[in-house]
Amino acid sequence: MHCTTSLPLDLLECEFPQTVVALPNGTQMSVRQQGAPGRGTSVVLLHGISSGAASWLQVAQAMGPSVHLLAWDAPGYGDSTPLASPAPMAQDYAAQLHGLLQTLQIHRCILVGHSLGALMAVAYARGLGADTVARLVLISPAGGYGAADKANIREKVRLQRHEALQTLGVAGIAQRIDQRLLSPAANEQARQWVRWNTARLHPAGYLQAVELLCQSDLGAGKHLTMPVEVWCGDADVVTTPEASAAWAQKLSAPFHTIPNAGHASPSEQAAAVARLIACAVPT
Repeated sequence: MHCTTSLPLDLLECEFPQTVVALPNGTQMSVRQQGAPGRGTSVVLLHGISSGAASWLQVAQAMGPSVHLLAWDAPGYGDSTPLASPAPMAQDYAAQLHGLLQTLQIHRCILVGHSLGALMAVAYARGLGADTVARLVLISPAGGYGAADKANIREKVRLQRHEALQTLGVAGIAQRIDQRLLSPAANEQARQWVRWNTARLHPAGYLQAVELLCQSDLGAGKHLTMPVEVWCGDADVVTTPEASAAWAQKLSAPFHTIPNAGHASPSEQAAAVARLIACAVPT
């Protein structure tokens, strides 16, 4: 399809269209794809807690259609069916991801998890996806607050997230989200794009994701058997370069910073993120 506009919203359905996939368990997942599956290793993209599949548009544009990209709306986001439990675990998200990839016949992939998506990605790579994930890429990974020594901060985070949703609503959270997710140097288009993605949150799905964040521990579980990389924006104030580097060390993974990027590096520095992903894809 030929696109005649440069506006992100118009380009979204033209260059990174959404489809809804019915899973064997009776649920559905909304996804966005670029390129064709079955031509080598697919790249599967998992978004963060305040975002959605569309947040990867600029990365898809930068990479081009030669690599198959698949970005999901996590359960409870976009048109994806929420999980059954109000307090799901990382393994529940991993099971839905497994069902999606099996349905689409994606049997080998580079799995990229951004922020909260890192918790889902690691859970999948440690379990059902151990033979599917060829390489694991974690961008500004959320470590979670599930460890026993994080009980106090866990309750604080849960309360803050619930109160923000109750007092500000999704629209209020979206209105100021760019101030935390982007670097001070981010341009207005990046700010508008981050706000737009956050404004599409469903409260129930968001609160399920809050529970995932509060109950998970990125470092808990068996050793990962595939290569792992960790990246972080050099101006990230959410999952700082220091925190991300510490996770890289714990996972025995190389660590890279993304220059001039805050937490939402796929939106702020899409070309740099696309280059790093391209380097992870086997030729």
